[in-house]
Amino acid sequence: MSGNLKQFRIVLVCFLSLLVGNLSAQTIKGTVKDNSGDPIIGATVMEQGVQGNGGVTDIDGNFTLNLKGNTKKIKVSYVGMKSQTVNVAGKNSIKVTLDDDATSLNDVVVIGYGSVKKKDLTGSVATVNSEALQAVPVANATEALTGKMAGVQITTTEGSPDAEMRIRVRGGGSITQSNEPLFIVDGFPVETISDIPANDIEDITVLKDASSTAIYGSRGANGVILVTTKSGKSGKVKVSYNAYYSFKKIAKKLDVLNAKDYATWQYELAQLKSGESISNYEKFFGSYQDLDLYDDVATNDWQDITFGRTGHTFNHNVNINGGTDAMKYAFSYAHMNDKAIMLGSNYKRDNFSLKLNTKPTKNTTFDLQARYSMTNIRGGGANDATSSYDSDKRLKYSVIYTPFPINDLTSDSGSGDDDLGNLYNPVQSVYDNDRLQNRKNLNLAGDFGWEIFNNLIAKTEFGYDLTSNYDKRFWGTTTYYVKNVPASENQNMPATQLQQTDRHSFRNTNTISYDFKKLLNSKDHSLNLMLGHEYIITKERVNTNVIHGFPVNYMAEDAWRLSTQGTPYMIKDYYSPDDKLLSFFGRANYNFKDKYLLSATFRADASSKFSKENRWGYFPSAAAAWRISSEPFMKGASKWLDDLKLRFSYGTAGNNNIPSGQLTQVYENNTTSWINGISNYWAPSTYMSNPDLKWETTITRNLGLDFTLWGGKLTGTIEAYLNTTKDLLIAFPVSGTGYDFQYRNMGKTENKGLEASFTWHAVNTKNWGLDFNGNIGFNKSKIKSLGMMNDFGAESYWASSEIGNDYWIAVGGSVGQMYGYKSAGRYEVDDFTGYNASTKSWTLKSGVPDASGVVGKVRPGSMKLADQLTVDTNGDGIPDAGDGIIDTNDKTIIGNANPDFTGGFGINAHAYGFDLSANFNFSVGNDIYNANKIEFSTTGKYQYRNMLSTMAAGNRWTNLDPATGLISNDPARLKELNATTTEFSPYTDRMVFSDWSVEDGSFLRLNTLTLGYTLPQLMTNKVGINSLRFYVTAYNVFCITNYSGYDPEVSTMRRTNLTPGVDYSGYPKSRQFVIGLNLNF
Repeated sequence: MSGNLKQFRIVLVCFLSLLVGNLSAQTIKGTVKDNSGDPIIGATVMEQGVQGNGGVTDIDGNFTLNLKGNTKKIKVSYVGMKSQTVNVAGKNSIKVTLDDDATSLNDVVVIGYGSVKKKDLTGSVATVNSEALQAVPVANATEALTGKMAGVQITTTEGSPDAEMRIRVRGGGSITQSNEPLFIVDGFPVETISDIPANDIEDITVLKDASSTAIYGSRGANGVILVTTKSGKSGKVKVSYNAYYSFKKIAKKLDVLNAKDYATWQYELAQLKSGESISNYEKFFGSYQDLDLYDDVATNDWQDITFGRTGHTFNHNVNINGGTDAMKYAFSYAHMNDKAIMLGSNYKRDNFSLKLNTKPTKNTTFDLQARYSMTNIRGGGANDATSSYDSDKRLKYSVIYTPFPINDLTSDSGSGDDDLGNLYNPVQSVYDNDRLQNRKNLNLAGDFGWEIFNNLIAKTEFGYDLTSNYDKRFWGTTTYYVKNVPASENQNMPATQLQQTDRHSFRNTNTISYDFKKLLNSKDHSLNLMLGHEYIITKERVNTNVIHGFPVNYMAEDAWRLSTQGTPYMIKDYYSPDDKLLSFFGRANYNFKDKYLLSATFRADASSKFSKENRWGYFPSAAAAWRISSEPFMKGASKWLDDLKLRFSYGTAGNNNIPSGQLTQVYENNTTSWINGISNYWAPSTYMSNPDLKWETTITRNLGLDFTLWGGKLTGTIEAYLNTTKDLLIAFPVSGTGYDFQYRNMGKTENKGLEASFTWHAVNTKNWGLDFNGNIGFNKSKIKSLGMMNDFGAESYWASSEIGNDYWIAVGGSVGQMYGYKSAGRYEVDDFTGYNASTKSWTLKSGVPDASGVVGKVRPGSMKLADQLTVDTNGDGIPDAGDGIIDTNDKTIIGNANPDFTGGFGINAHAYGFDLSANFNFSVGNDIYNANKIEFSTTGKYQYRNMLSTMAAGNRWTNLDPATGLISNDPARLKELNATTTEFSPYTDRMVFSDWSVEDGSFLRLNTLTLGYTLPQLMTNKVGINSLRFYVTAYNVFCITNYSGYDPEVSTMRRTNLTPGVDYSGYPKSRQFVIGLNLNF
């Protein structure tokens, strides 16, 4: 027995020795190279099936790996190259060659309620991935899209930290309503994506045609922007830290008159106005003979004082993700603190997000997500006015205020009223128009998925979104509001408004999808089907408290903190009617031999904004694609043509973008201080009800060609589209009825255009690479019908009511057409028969149009306007002559805010750890309504304002004879004095809008320029760091444009959708320089 036991022990020891020897023999050595035979430094080599067992190649591309598991497989990967999985069973050494991974055909693209490979797309879809988002530091997701996608126009309306970034996808079809696209973040509809840090985003996808957007039915007519945030990935814990610090300065300032020229012009203006203006001038400035004293007077640069401080931004972001196949997690925190360039202006934002993706069983998934953002905005934009009482603009005072202190000059000097604001110290104006906003957003979502049996998956999603905004406004003693709104005993005393807005949304979505591959049992055929149901309800409450009559020495903080020290004016607690949406939808995708692709979607929406008879809207779409490159006759092109796909789509999408509660007449309790003995009253809202409202519907047709050439080195898309929108929801003016407007379905618009985009990987090797990308979009908008109307006007109100209608909406035109007078230069001496001393006026020659009804009393040098053809002299029904009088009948279309085409292009390069990227965006053919130019270059009814240097002496017409110090009425002398001047006299009775102030807004901007360096992995891995990159970035590096204002990318008067492209007293843009790092563990 003992002998047998001894033999057994010997056998066991031998077996274990063999086993240990076998295990120790599984040490794999190898070399990793690229296609050119050069070693790849830092390639990742990981054993499959064993978490954390791996390494990287050295400077010669070599690696050594001790296997611990039984799979006998290793995975070799490197950024920019195709990964390889190698079976190493029975091998001691291997050689691996990695191919370039330039092609993106197999990339997965997110679409509505699902995803699809890029090569199988049938609709018009564009995507920006996380690599592009992280390459350049941006404050929010919207900025990252600028210039990146054809047909997607992004306009930063002004330069404040919280400036509205207006997004238009293929123009937009609505007239009076918003053309903003629908924003979806991880499946949940949100109002904006500007509060999401770019580092938290996996990708952003824009759906542009109805085959893509119809799945969202009522809300997809203006395009859909899908944002997918980062999820956890299985494997060891990964930590990334991204931080940057920036400083910025105002990018451009406007030149104004110097001290002597300002004083000289004020003297001439006083002489022109005559009367007490002359004595007042001498009181403020001294005598004409003393003007030389102003040669050396120091002036205040009010633009620099108000907007010229150095802004600072600190932004940092931490991301942690990891997990197992059973549970993955991703957590992020981001903080941004932006001290802006304007006095009293700053912006702070904190973001938290947590994602959990779990797989409780083999056939089920359970995911949870929470996102929270908290934003504090102080000061805000200079043009944040939304009420007709908010006419105070910080920027304009920094231009028109007196360049040096003047004793006894008050804010009402030289003006009979203060409609447009007059002479307020710019610094005081900043603090008298103070504002503080506290925004909070909480988004909670969860979903449960169950694969009931093979390929049949059911999924239910629940979501809750809370948006809260506490908005505190302050009006100081210099504001138009306190001079006009409060009761007489509280006028000219500070006032405040405290407004709390809370919006709650709840969403439930249920889908079931089935892939028929098992039933079809064919490699040639592929069919999948998805059906779904969705319910969304939104509740909104706005609580407003307005308080007047604070002590005159109160500033904003005093009024907000001690609100009981004022007189209550209004307390309103308004609950909006619930906005409910019930939907059923479905989608089918069919694929035959990867050659012929068909997709169809259908959605039915019921909206509480419409009556029962019109509640349901039905939105079908269909798309087909033909992969031409897979046809036998294309085999000869296979060496250079990877993919060529032709696609066509047709479909409908809807729009219910009107306020709730339009079906029945709403009565509101209003506060007044103008009716004796009555402080409040009940009255109908200014909008007349309309129970017959129905869906606005957009029909889109899209033809596209996708191509991939030379192994993925060149990819691109060319598209043409035609969109028509009918049953427009228009706020129709109904003056004379007791109401201002009524929402009606009327009219039809059309958008048609061409788009093209490309990406070219010119060089893509291990050590260096060079990529180019570009896109361009042409869009033409046209109003086909306005129902019972042919046209109507709209006012921007930048000059109160002085201008009148300055936009014209007409059949055959487009929204954005500017309406005003044609400039005819200036009145010359030869336009007059002479000067009449008894009437103190100049007499126009016969046949010279008289513009005195518009610009005021005319004399040589006055602004001259063109007399339009309004008189039919030969009876043929066609006007062929002017009437000699300039009035509103001489207004005509003088500009268009819509560009002919927009786009962008970029260059990306990398070499031996360095990376360089430059991103440009451009717009061509759009006009800008330069209201600043009007107010800063003409007097209107005001005196003592400064002007732009375009009206400097030698440029402007002068009536002042320096030899006498008096106004000259001698024709010969006036000709002599103005032989070289080019501009008209700034003296007018009111603000006048003509094509003189409409400028070409075309521009080419180098939006961002970034230089980065990534330390070698061999160095960073030694200290436990996966990668470390340092970079510097410049924003708004330069802008090539002929526009004379601050910046051509502007749109400030935004009370309605009808008045785009106005540049008036906006917060100026800055030029920013950034230093930062990307750190990954």
